[in-house]
Amino acid sequence: MGTAVGRLRHNEYYGMQPTFDKLFELSKSGSTFKNLYPLVSSINNIKLAYRNIKSNKGSKTAGTDNRDIRNLEKLSEKKFLGKFQSLLRDYHPKPVKRVYIEKKNGKLRPLGIPSIDDRLIQQCLKQIIEPIVEAKFYNHSYGFRPNRSVKNAMSRCMHLTNMNQLTYVVDVDIKGFFDNVNHNILIKKLWNCGIRDKRILMIIKKMLKAEVKGEGIPEKGTPQGGILSPILANIYLNEFDWWIASQWDTFPAKTRKSQSGKPCGSSYYNNTKKYRALRESGSKLKEMFIVRYADDFKIFCRDYKTAQKIYYATKKWLKNNLKLDISEEKSKIINLVKRRSEFLGFEMKAFKSLNKVRGNYILRTYIPKGNSIKIQKKLKELVKNIQKNTHKYKVLRLNAYILSIQMYYKIASNVYLDLDEWAYKYTKFLKCRLRNHVSENGYKSQAYINNYENKGYKSFAICGIQLFPLLGIKNTPPMNFKQQICDYTKEGRQYIHKNLKAIDEYTLNELRKGNPYQSIEMNDVLISKYISQRGYCYVSEFPIFIGYMDLHHINPRKFGGTDNYRNLVLVTNIVHKLIHATKLETINKYLSKVNLNEIEMNKLNKLRKKAGNIVI
Repeated sequence: MGTAVGRLRHNEYYGMQPTFDKLFELSKSGSTFKNLYPLVSSINNIKLAYRNIKSNKGSKTAGTDNRDIRNLEKLSEKKFLGKFQSLLRDYHPKPVKRVYIEKKNGKLRPLGIPSIDDRLIQQCLKQIIEPIVEAKFYNHSYGFRPNRSVKNAMSRCMHLTNMNQLTYVVDVDIKGFFDNVNHNILIKKLWNCGIRDKRILMIIKKMLKAEVKGEGIPEKGTPQGGILSPILANIYLNEFDWWIASQWDTFPAKTRKSQSGKPCGSSYYNNTKKYRALRESGSKLKEMFIVRYADDFKIFCRDYKTAQKIYYATKKWLKNNLKLDISEEKSKIINLVKRRSEFLGFEMKAFKSLNKVRGNYILRTYIPKGNSIKIQKKLKELVKNIQKNTHKYKVLRLNAYILSIQMYYKIASNVYLDLDEWAYKYTKFLKCRLRNHVSENGYKSQAYINNYENKGYKSFAICGIQLFPLLGIKNTPPMNFKQQICDYTKEGRQYIHKNLKAIDEYTLNELRKGNPYQSIEMNDVLISKYISQRGYCYVSEFPIFIGYMDLHHINPRKFGGTDNYRNLVLVTNIVHKLIHATKLETINKYLSKVNLNEIEMNKLNKLRKKAGNIVI
């Protein structure tokens, strides 16, 4: 299940989608929100937060209290909900754990890892705040927003160069953005977005002031690593997006001219015509467009004079309005016709188009040289690890890394040639190091079959596993983001997924209430299983209802089975008794109550064998 689809499914599991839709609609119409706390602390919102957070890899990363998601999943639902509602009533964040990761320039980036309790509370806040601020955000900011991605940002860059012929780029680097966010300004930005519940604002302020272990209480900044930090960053820079847009993109053009040149008096409904009119009007407006991904952004302009003016204006605006400084060394104006510009791990350069009228330019994208060197280094490191201790899982790890490179860089127009420059040397290095483990054919995973099978790519096997061909890639041009897509409108969701079908809403509502004495994890899995099995028994495929359903452990607890989703199936209580029954009289009694066909009997017997019972 894809991330976007999964997120919406979770909203529906816990019945929160109508609430989010209403918040979005009210925010879009300019409403303010003074009573958000009851929504944040509601039972279904907290359960949804648990559901969303447990699937993140970071959920098993411990904070300063050495606890992670595994400590929460053991709690009964009653204790779990009581704990977090109590924490929200009198919120005091625990110290934040400081961790450093290496940046691409070799320097270290500080991350702040909150405790698992604080992360879950941040998720509760994010779920309620997001639909409100999404209604306020500018269309062309792409970082850390639902359904948007790096691909959309790169597509927008290509559109502005290829279609609008804007080849001058203002490249601004904000000095330590996340470490320099002013707390008071951020709270005002939240207020301006309509979030005016003082209890919620106070909780956020306490989060911002959470002690960083070993460093003390921060006076500014939002810790990278916190769940709420990305959305707070977008809120902080949102006004800047709209300021740039107001210079040209959203500038109102009230009238248009007829073919005779006389005003017609009607509004422009098509932006292309509006832009043409603005260019032909002789106004002093400067044509520019911003593409932003978190704190990384480009401003596209038509000429150097405009780019120079907006460069200095941007520097001044960021300092005066957001108290942010820019790095003079890293910030610059680039003519894409003459030089390359790097953005989101890609390099961009404009070339004259051979297929268009002379003077038109198209944008080509590349893997930056620095990234290419890092990829080669990592590949060699993975090959050496296989040579030192040959194991199949290490080959699978190498395959996973190759696939991740291809998935990310396939939108680069020059990706094949960039990889081809050193792919031969890499293949030679690999065969030399692992010559005793190389064979023609090996096990082909589903990913191999889907991406490379019968497509003419040369490949070989290592340790019996077919290796993903490094050059098994071709450019896939990125697509512009469809602005109609939205998590918080019925029409917008139609582009992402369809609503849950064939599910009894009454049963789902009862499952949402949960068993207060059962673990929060088991209650969550029960809902997931009910949805995934479409409301039918795993064995008999009879509809299952409240009071007539049981969760069965495929591998029983007494044999080491866990409460993991994969180890559980939902069955009717009669089938559950058949799985565990040992007396012939009992088996015959319950078999007479269900009419199982051959396939269903096979399923039942497999579960009986796992439970340590004989086949019926």
